[in-house]
Amino acid sequence: MVAALPVVATTDALTDIPWATQTPIDWEIVAAMRGSASTRMSNRIGSDRLDADHQQSLGRAIIADLLDERASSSIAQGLSPWDPAYQARMGQAVFDALFRLGRLQALVDDETIENIVISGADNVWLETSDGRIRPGPPVADSDQELVDFLSFIASRSEVNERSFSPAEPRLHLRLDSGARLAAAAWVTPRPSVVIRRHRLQEVTIADMFDRRCVSLQMSRFLTEAVRRRASIVVSGAQGAGKTTLMRALCSAIPPDEVIGTFETEYELHLHLMPERHHIVHAWEARPGSGETDANGRRAGEFLLDDALYDSFRFNLSRQIVGEVRGREILAMLKAMQSGSGSLSTTHSHSAEGAIRKLITCAMEAGPHVTSQYATRAIAEDIDFIVHMEMRTYRTRSGEFRRQRWVKEILALEPSDSVRGYATTRLFSTLPGETLAGMETCPDGYLDVFDPMEEMWNLSWP
Repeated sequence: MVAALPVVATTDALTDIPWATQTPIDWEIVAAMRGSASTRMSNRIGSDRLDADHQQSLGRAIIADLLDERASSSIAQGLSPWDPAYQARMGQAVFDALFRLGRLQALVDDETIENIVISGADNVWLETSDGRIRPGPPVADSDQELVDFLSFIASRSEVNERSFSPAEPRLHLRLDSGARLAAAAWVTPRPSVVIRRHRLQEVTIADMFDRRCVSLQMSRFLTEAVRRRASIVVSGAQGAGKTTLMRALCSAIPPDEVIGTFETEYELHLHLMPERHHIVHAWEARPGSGETDANGRRAGEFLLDDALYDSFRFNLSRQIVGEVRGREILAMLKAMQSGSGSLSTTHSHSAEGAIRKLITCAMEAGPHVTSQYATRAIAEDIDFIVHMEMRTYRTRSGEFRRQRWVKEILALEPSDSVRGYATTRLFSTLPGETLAGMETCPDGYLDVFDPMEEMWNLSWP
């Protein structure tokens, strides 16, 4: 019998084994061993409840047994057993399939990868931290295998278990690693998946300047706007960097302020930065399950509105709504009406478009929200719209790359005009440019800038 390999002794040892490329992993065998390991675990655990560490410890022991049994079987049949390196990789693959993300795990562990985009099991694209976009390896042998595995990890997640089935064809999940997964199947030609890894978590406004996302003038203005408790909405297209900019803005919040965050899935992760933000109460929505009741609610459902209502007992200094895609606008407006200095994000193609989008979202909450009410509330409670821009281009070498920057900042206020609000463009970029210049200094912020030094300095360092 071949001795148990150290690869199954500890999680650290598992993750330290390199993924050699000489011999491809046999994923059919991995799937079969994962099924055997899962069955043995269920039989051993029975009705007992084990925490994640104990489950993984048991799983490692079971995987070691399965590897030993396969080696013994191979010898008994006169076949050559796996060499130690390949056996170690198979142990890693089975462990990942049982407790982590299977074939996706190596991609999620790659520190250079920010986004994983999947449109079918064999059509995978990877966006790296330097903006490159390149093809990736298949993540399953078939679309059905991919769907089955997504259903498995959705039901297994300890942080927020979800359903993924023909009855629930969409999936939004915060992975145990903190990454965000969105998936759709049965309503798309092939299963579609996007995994976003938030590499820039402890980012600052100065970091955004260094990455050429904001100009020097803009970085100073945004820092002061947050410190002076302005209410700000960050807009932009999908993947434009809204959440990253939001984290940067939050870095300007004094550490002694008590912050509440409200998100459909955790993305800001402010509660994981105790050195930067001493007290953060982080709420995450939960979709619920089963049929809806007379009030249109599912069992276990927890909405951002519920979280916001509860938060008024927590003595918050600031309330931050992570993303507005629909009725979350009501939670955001309540936050802004309850205190100053609130922050939020929304999808939009421009800063002006963000205003119209928010008005539409508010009206979709129900007939009780009229256009006039929504417009007045948004104009009164939001001070600035900060719009992120993104472009994808092909380099001379044929690579695809992405570039992100703040294109414009608008000041918003109520107006007696027909549309009900007035805007002032504070910063903007010229067509084809990424360096934003100041058009108008916002009221009350003239002391932030020294016109003799950097006010008209429009060049990158």
